[in-house]
Amino acid sequence: MPTVASYMPRLASRVRTVASYMPALASGTASCASCTSSVPSKHAKTVLLASAIVLLAGLEVSSASDWPQFRGPGGTSIYTGDDLPLDFDVKTGRNVAWRAPLPGKGPSSPIVVAGRVIVTAASGPRQDRLHVLCFDCATGKLLWHRQLWATGSTVCNSFGGVAAPTPASDGRRVVALFSSSDMACFDLDGNLLWYRGLGYESPNTRNDVGMGSSPLMVGPETVVVQLENLGESFAVGIDAATGVDRWRIPRPRGSIWSSPIPLPGPTPAEDLVLLHSRQHLTAHQASTGKQVWQYEAFCHTIASAVVLGQRIYLPAIGLHALRYDPQRRTVEKLWYDERLRSDNCSPVVAQDRCYVIKPPNILMCADAADGRTLWQLRLKGPFWATPLMAGRRLYCVNYDGLVQVVQLGDEGKLISACQLESGALASPAAADGALYFRTHNTLWKIAEGSR
Repeated sequence: MPTVASYMPRLASRVRTVASYMPALASGTASCASCTSSVPSKHAKTVLLASAIVLLAGLEVSSASDWPQFRGPGGTSIYTGDDLPLDFDVKTGRNVAWRAPLPGKGPSSPIVVAGRVIVTAASGPRQDRLHVLCFDCATGKLLWHRQLWATGSTVCNSFGGVAAPTPASDGRRVVALFSSSDMACFDLDGNLLWYRGLGYESPNTRNDVGMGSSPLMVGPETVVVQLENLGESFAVGIDAATGVDRWRIPRPRGSIWSSPIPLPGPTPAEDLVLLHSRQHLTAHQASTGKQVWQYEAFCHTIASAVVLGQRIYLPAIGLHALRYDPQRRTVEKLWYDERLRSDNCSPVVAQDRCYVIKPPNILMCADAADGRTLWQLRLKGPFWATPLMAGRRLYCVNYDGLVQVVQLGDEGKLISACQLESGALASPAAADGALYFRTHNTLWKIAEGSR
């Protein structure tokens, strides 16, 4: 595995500082809101932009109200407030705070950090024009827009797109990954800190329908990227400050679109990261990549596991409930129920309940202690987006853009159904009393009292 010392000579001819790169970012622009940027060479094997300037201590840090990654804090799809709107009306504008057009489609979800909502897109006949956009949460104003050329494969299923992985943030930086395995890191003002063309570095890392695993920022400033496919498969832990590999481990060949999941330790240095493969779930030290334990199961290739305390709920031809022992660093199975079989959505688990959308569009509620089915409710599908939980409500958006709100309790009750536009593949986000939805062409903010 390459170290910083061994990696830098090979990259020396390609290294540029952020200060030297900024003229290229600002050229031909009138304001930050309209500026675009491109990687200097479309054919460069690796571009690493690591500023020698340490990020200022005064930068905002991620708050409890942020939604910093795929499925929100901890990857749980849970919003801790109870102030989200119950319904909205796109035609009249009721509870629609703003909508913003996007330059291209993609299944990637929005994230929210420090009063900004950030989303990716891809455009062009080959979807090789990559976009990272940042909007002001309060007004919907475009704060910055960065564009890059894809250096890896952009072959993908047209139903989805190259902008499939969801960005991630640690409150100071934003990491954006694309199906082409191009990855860029920005500060919250849109300044490019570093860039990696992982697909260009490893040309056999690709598949014919596109890559979809989202990056995870975990432990002491580590970005974990899982690139599992029919070709050269690996997972890599990247230094969030420099963009250089901290570790890299081979992974089984076989396409996986589920995402790495954090399993917090007593300290950030002891954090683990969970990785799906087609035949097992593995836990690795976030700081080194060293495997800690392995659980044999035919894991779901799209839906991702969820962690609640020391319990892990794994979609794998049904739902497996596992208990992690942090002292022994081992895992044991508590129960398994094949009826709790996820379709494309990841499960949502809160307190003593598990929620799974199974084919054909049936929302199932089970006891988290033993897997016993408590109730079922048929919804209108199809679903790709993972539901979002807020209090005793579950927000479920189907591909056609129909947002169905289910009241949770001894039984499930549909209490609202509101229509966005079609093309909702992305899981919703929530922060500070607002919902954020992403459809193919539009980013939406839904908030109570808006008109």
